Amino acid sequence: MAIICTGSVAYDYLMTFPGYFRDHILPDHLDSISLSFLVDSMVRQQGGVAANIAYNLALLGDRPQLLATVGVDFQEYRAWLESKGVITAYARVIPEVYTASFFANTDLANNQICSFYPGAMGHAAEISLMELSQKPDLVIISPNDPDAMEKYVEECIQLGFPYVYDPSQQIVRISGEILKRGVVGAHSLFVNEYEYQLLQKHTGLSPDEILGHVQFLVVTLGERGARIFAGGNEFTIPTFKPEKIVDPTGGGDAFRSGFLRGYQLGLDWQTCGQMGALSATYCLEQRGTQNHFYSITDFITRYRSVIDDHGVLNALVKN
Repeated sequence: MAIICTGSVAYDYLMTFPGYFRDHILPDHLDSISLSFLVDSMVRQQGGVAANIAYNLALLGDRPQLLATVGVDFQEYRAWLESKGVITAYARVIPEVYTASFFANTDLANNQICSFYPGAMGHAAEISLMELSQKPDLVIISPNDPDAMEKYVEECIQLGFPYVYDPSQQIVRISGEILKRGVVGAHSLFVNEYEYQLLQKHTGLSPDEILGHVQFLVVTLGERGARIFAGGNEFTIPTFKPEKIVDPTGGGDAFRSGFLRGYQLGLDWQTCGQMGALSATYCLEQRGTQNHFYSITDFITRYRSVIDDHGVLNALVKN
């Protein structure tokens, strides 16, 4: 089952603030807010939603393909992804432009204030799913240039490609009509709890109407786990307890990868969710979105230390 990952590819600049943002925000003066935070540390990491999802899929034995626009500084990043099993043949370099950049400042409560510079991602609509040499089994449409996201939805519908719709933070940049088109044509949908409410508001679709269009819906709940809606049933997915939360960035991307790898292997909904939860935990325990690593054996051992399920063992080893 070939999975095509579309979306952002970026360098993440991750900073830590040794305090709490809430101590410096005055609710009565939000209309004139002006803040500067002196941070303790900053590191540059590989990131971007599409690349993060592809990286985590590769850790679990898949060979995902990345379809995205990148900058002239992508050579080292490409080598990194390829070394982990990600196929980057459809990652197009945009001349004289740098790869997108994400800036995240995290406080002691793991709250974040973030900014994103699109860079080469702003050219994403210049590439097309029609460039693919064969039909994919699943296309992930994750946060990207809004015009590109709209284009990929239309191409998937036209070409008959099933797609996972994951508008995420771009919900606030995409019109309600286009969002609705994305949901109505989708094979499946991923959102977090707040995004789910925004999606309903902007599209005018009720929860029942959304579920009537997709094969499954996953709503992530942060430290409370996730909920899966599929086949008229709801599944509650708890988190896997991390040894220590070092950095929350990328946890949602890792969850998607673990879930979709389970789905790819034909596992049941609860198991797919639990694989997503464990994949996210590995990410939370390291700084950055692609600094965690584990073998298939490591993953299975940790999974079975909490859940005695031979299905994951057999499926991952077989594939």
